[in-house]
Amino acid sequence: MATLPVFNESGDEVGKYEIDSEAVADRVSKQLLHDAVVMYQANGRQGSHSARTRGQVSGTNKKMYRQKGTGHARAGSKRTNVRRGGGVARTIKPRDYSYRLPKKALQRATRMAIRSKIDDGEMIVIDSLSFDAPKTSRMAAVLKALGLGATTTLVATAESDAALYKSGRNIPGVDVQPVRQLNALTVLKPKRMLVTKAALDRIKDGTFADSSAV
Repeated sequence: MATLPVFNESGDEVGKYEIDSEAVADRVSKQLLHDAVVMYQANGRQGSHSARTRGQVSGTNKKMYRQKGTGHARAGSKRTNVRRGGGVARTIKPRDYSYRLPKKALQRATRMAIRSKIDDGEMIVIDSLSFDAPKTSRMAAVLKALGLGATTTLVATAESDAALYKSGRNIPGVDVQPVRQLNALTVLKPKRMLVTKAALDRIKDGTFADSSAV
């Protein structure tokens, strides 16, 4: 059982929150977390790389000079891969790198990632975080008060909050997401995780998972 301090927007401790990390995930599998992170990174690859073969570059197929009698090494087409401006011998073409792991495995990986944040002391709980209108300076002040002004941070909320999202999107290293959109990569990538009390309640109850997030 872990006891996490609860802070307000000013950085003052206003309570305690008890959560059993084993209830979030029974264990932490580094292999599963690695597999999930690699999958998300692969799915994010554009895959638009392309290079031309010797048959696709412009130029003649005519032999550059006669085979013998020139004093030079024998040579064929200008489009060969050994000459400047020629084609590529082992070329790369556009491809789709994406693939999918089983949905239940990805859900378990998300829970393991959250548990690792709790066990490693990298989760900070705030009693509430709600903005009436987007205000980047206010979000920056809250992060600074909590000691998160100079570190990458994931801000997890119970529900989608457009004003909160717009307040944090222009701050480098800050990502704001509702808990239903969390995955292993978004949780593990930043150094700290700032979670509202309501969001942590959903994580604790196990009602935060969303199949669209995997």
